[in-house]
Amino acid sequence: MNILPKDLPEWRDVYKIAAGCILPRPIAWVSTVDIHGTPNLAPFSFFTVASSNPLTLMFTPLQSGAAGNLKDTPRNILATKEFVVNITNEATAAAMSRSAADIPRGESEFPYAQVTPAPSNVVKPPRVAEAPVSFECKLTQTVAVGAGPGSGLVVLGEVVSIHFAPGIYDAEKGYIDLAALQPIGRLSGSQYVHVTDLFEIARG
Repeated sequence: MNILPKDLPEWRDVYKIAAGCILPRPIAWVSTVDIHGTPNLAPFSFFTVASSNPLTLMFTPLQSGAAGNLKDTPRNILATKEFVVNITNEATAAAMSRSAADIPRGESEFPYAQVTPAPSNVVKPPRVAEAPVSFECKLTQTVAVGAGPGSGLVVLGEVVSIHFAPGIYDAEKGYIDLAALQPIGRLSGSQYVHVTDLFEIARG
């Protein structure tokens, strides 16, 4: 079977194919503040590392609604040039899901998700105190991909500070303790995956 994305009736049909095949995906649980200082919190699963020198993260909020309007997260980042990528795990999965709720603009998702805003070290947006890892980021650039509903705005930010919950990072070995982190991945629809069934492949 072969299809052409341009022949599908709606962008959501293309999204379902991508979200159902490109997985599992890590989740960027992004906290920002608006120009009035009100915190915002939302999850995005189009997320990865762009560079390790300098350490740069990238995620892509999709434009939503009939007019393809920017979501609060990219709107806030464009205005303030700062954000925090919090990593979610098994313990914070339910809170992460609650933070995706569509609440009125200007209200904070932190109380709705029942998580605690904690002061960041360098940037103004708070981090999620319950998150196992938080990356404070300064915006370096954005790249618009497409236009209208379903289009994306790739956001790249240089990491300027990293927070670890106790037991996550072994500073002596320079490794993350996967068992302590308990990461999860996003699948399609409302499905997620535990990272528990591991295997290794020898290099070379």
